[in-house]
Amino acid sequence: MTPKESETSLEDRIAGALVGAAVGDALGGPVEGYSPDQILERHGGRVHGVVGPWNGDAWRTARPLAPYHKGDGHVTDDTLMTHALIRVYARVRDHLDAYAIADHLVPDLMTGPRWIPELETEAVPLHRIFLAEKWLVARLHYGHVDPREAGTGNIVNCGAAMYMAPVGLVNAAHPEGAYAEALDVAGAHQSSYGREAAGVFAAAVAAAATPGATPDSVVAAALRLAKDGTRTAIERVCEVAARHTDFESALLPLREAVAPYDTVGPDYRAPSLGARRPSRLHAIEELPIALGMLLVSRGDYRHAVLGSVNYGRDCDSIATMAGAIAGALGGEVPEDWSKRIAEASRLDLWEPAATLTRVTREIFERDVRRRRAHEAAFTRMGGARCSE
Repeated sequence: MTPKESETSLEDRIAGALVGAAVGDALGGPVEGYSPDQILERHGGRVHGVVGPWNGDAWRTARPLAPYHKGDGHVTDDTLMTHALIRVYARVRDHLDAYAIADHLVPDLMTGPRWIPELETEAVPLHRIFLAEKWLVARLHYGHVDPREAGTGNIVNCGAAMYMAPVGLVNAAHPEGAYAEALDVAGAHQSSYGREAAGVFAAAVAAAATPGATPDSVVAAALRLAKDGTRTAIERVCEVAARHTDFESALLPLREAVAPYDTVGPDYRAPSLGARRPSRLHAIEELPIALGMLLVSRGDYRHAVLGSVNYGRDCDSIATMAGAIAGALGGEVPEDWSKRIAEASRLDLWEPAATLTRVTREIFERDVRRRRAHEAAFTRMGGARCSE
């Protein structure tokens, strides 16, 4: 189903974005790291829904460094981090900054065991998150680094961007605010184009939540705010995406368009020597491709997410981002997917959305009071001028 019109409520947009992100994450997890051709061969065709682990029953031992049960409807660390950030918003009940990450997100990752789908056990989230996210704990808890600078030195990847949808939703219909807040939040985690991608992704989600938004208006908002290689990569990928209406024909052209800006290289599992280093010329691959799939699909949730999944490489994060944006636009997340994934992951995918909706309303009310106080003070100073 194509995105609904502007009557879509805030509650529906937030639920669509967060459930849509989790579903995309779970669908992409089992084929993460592989190419479209490898996916085609392994599954005897394209992936069209929930599939099992790539290595079947050997999922625990096939890759000892990552003994995770990816597949069968299990969400990955993208969703775990997204839900953790929502818990931070629920505690702070206001806009966040880098210090909120140090004061609240890091303790959340280190304490309070919860069900980890890919580990099939209760554990603290720290035991599942990737090395680039463990950096948060090492730098902020053990290193006592200034939170605003803690992201410097980390590998530059999509680690911060992948869980920034809540920032975009708290700033729904205000891409500039989402961009600024996400840059501050992500400073504790990432630098360079990894941090920039976090800001642009949050802005894209905020733009998608705007009444009357379209895939084109979302991309326009992203391009208006994006800087350096991130902007150029989005522009080039979206120029190519606009010429396609089916993800199958777009898979190779989109990869070719983003390749000059991606540092990982052609073999995702064997990164190049220059991979994931700071640069003003490069970009993460995931965000431009997610926006490209949004255009290819014309905003249709199912098409955008399946295109992202079958693209391969870091496709769980690509599908997370595409799913969040398409869901915020009002795209309908297939109920058979969401219910199956919620059950398999033993997670209530809708409760975090309800929590964030309540917090978003509270923050908006605070913003209105602060803005009115500023307007009143500025007027008393004689700053306000009557229009001629």
